[in-house]
Amino acid sequence: MGRAIPVPEQKKKAQAAAAKTGAKAAAKKTAMSAAAVEKRRSAMKKAVTYNKQYKAEASRLKNMSDTARKEGNFFSEPEAKVAFVIRIRGINDVAPKPRKILQLLRLRQLHTGVFIAMNKATLSLLTRVEPFIAWGYPSVSTIRKLVYKRGYFNLKGSRIPLCENEVVEETLEKKTKGAVVCAEDVVNQLATCGEHFSTVAHSLWPFKLSTPNGGLKYKNSHFVEGGDFGNRESLINKLVGRMA
Repeated sequence: MGRAIPVPEQKKKAQAAAAKTGAKAAAKKTAMSAAAVEKRRSAMKKAVTYNKQYKAEASRLKNMSDTARKEGNFFSEPEAKVAFVIRIRGINDVAPKPRKILQLLRLRQLHTGVFIAMNKATLSLLTRVEPFIAWGYPSVSTIRKLVYKRGYFNLKGSRIPLCENEVVEETLEKKTKGAVVCAEDVVNQLATCGEHFSTVAHSLWPFKLSTPNGGLKYKNSHFVEGGDFGNRESLINKLVGRMA
């Protein structure tokens, strides 16, 4: 029998390096998989916690309303903190000042919508451009529907769909110091006007909605007069349902 041909030293080193690299890659993949599972579990726990908070708040308001009715009093619900604003008229016959306000509100196109925190300043802006917009106070389910179905982030100038929690984490984790890392965090900040509402709302691309099913009635009249523009309070949920 002939002698076995010895393996060149260079090839031994290459094989050892490949084995070491493969082991590191496998360990890294395992660690990343475990981290992803943990993040998914954390997101699910947050969703459950937030839903409990929403139900508790709704139950508290209902109990206060029932108590006031039994005692013969009136119950005034707290003012809404967040509004959803939709542009329903185009660029024709728009004066310079209303046009500038629409730009400040990021409503540059027809049938786009944005979330706005309600205060004296924003209410004044909405009043100035009321003939061009329909707005109201969205429910948690409407906010969740918009975020999951029509949510896009402005990530380094690109319009990135909110299709997984990693997109939220990459966009908002540093800006919010780790407070917003999943889609349910986004919904919670928008629904409750949380501490990071402004950061979240401005990181979201304006929602591009469809023409409402059945069309609009009359854009040149206020909603209370049978038209379409202006504040429709909780009835904005029906309009969003027809457009989302």
